[in-house]
Parts: sequence; structure tokens; C-alpha cells
Amino acid sequence: MSNTRLVVLISGSGSNLQAIIDACQSNQIKGEVVAVISNKEQAYGLTRAANAGIETKVLSHKAFATREDYDVELASLIDSFNPDLVVLAGFMRILTPSLVQKFKGKMLNIHPSLLPKYQGLNTHQRAIDAKDDVHGVSVHFVTEELDGGPVVLQAKVPILADDTAQTLAQRVHEQEHIIYPLVVQWFSEHRLTMEADYAVFDNQPLPAQGATYPE
Repeated sequence: MSNTRLVVLISGSGSNLQAIIDACQSNQIKGEVVAVISNKEQAYGLTRAANAGIETKVLSHKAFATREDYDVELASLIDSFNPDLVVLAGFMRILTPSLVQKFKGKMLNIHPSLLPKYQGLNTHQRAIDAKDDVHGVSVHFVTEELDGGPVVLQAKVPILADDTAQTLAQRVHEQEHIIYPLVVQWFSEHRLTMEADYAVFDNQPLPAQGATYPE
């Protein structure tokens, strides 16, 4: 079985990228990161990739007049690496429908909330403000609806009485670094696919909220 070719898109520090690189190097993921693409030249994740001997590309959105123009070029750049899976790891861009369609069922994202709750930004503060007692993180397939694709796996994190958005985010990050490589591993083992509006794991449709880690 050939190794799964991964292209990872980032905008920032790339801590989830690092978790995936580590999982590839330890053979947890049956695959390799063949390229890391960032829309920001200063993203520290590019350094992480270079340190691991992975090819990096910067495609700045500032050089394009429209989101559509940018995404046409981005799709072409991703395609040039012939990926089996595109992994969004803190890529802070809303993707156009045409790009999403092109990689349908082959693009994953991680979002710091228990979807469908708290789509979009500032999820940790919003969970605290709502007086929730539990928060968490979701890995999902990407569809045209922002943070709305089929959820594969969630990890829950209790909200403590003295939590700030920062302390809560830190604990959510710890779970991100466990569940994102795990979902990529499942994909690399051909155990995970996407149907019309749900994810399928080991030939079983997953519920709307996906599986829960740990089981």
C-alpha cells in the first residue's frame, strides 16, 4: 500500500503541523507530508517544515485582487504535489466553493469547538461567556459551509471555574495534537471516507458529532 501524500496548509506557528510531521516520522501515519503551503511568509510552521526536510511554498493572498483568483492559484499549487489528502492546520482563509469542490472528501480541517457549536472565531471566550461546562475540538471534512463539514472526531475539555480563553485554549491544543494525527492516520489506512453529508469510519456512518476521543 503506497504512502499517503499529504499537503498541509498553514498561516501560523504550525503546532498541529508538527504533530502530524511527528506522527509520520513515527509511522503512526502511513504517509508523508510532501509540501507545506502558507499564505504568510513569516509563519513559523514554514521553519518547522524546513527543519523536517519538507518542501515549503508561500502564496501570499496580498498579491491577488480577489479571493477567487487566489484560490485558483492555490488549487494549482496544491495539485502540483499530487496529494491524497489536504490538511488545513491553522490556515486562516475562507476557501471558495470551487476550491472546496475540487478537493471534496480529500480535505480536513480542525476547529477549536464541539461543532456545530461556535463556528468561526474566538471559540474559547464564547464557550466561557456562555457558561458552558465543557468545550473541545473537532476534526471535520471541509465543505462549502464554514466549519460545517461532516465531523470525524471530537475531544472534550472541561471548562474550569478560573479558566481564561488562554488557559482553555492551551488545554484544547493538547487534545488537537492527539486527535488530528489520529484522523489523518485513519485516512492513511483507508478506514475513513466522506459520503454526501457524513463521514464513514470502518464502513460505519459516524453520527453528526463524529466519534469521541477517547472512546
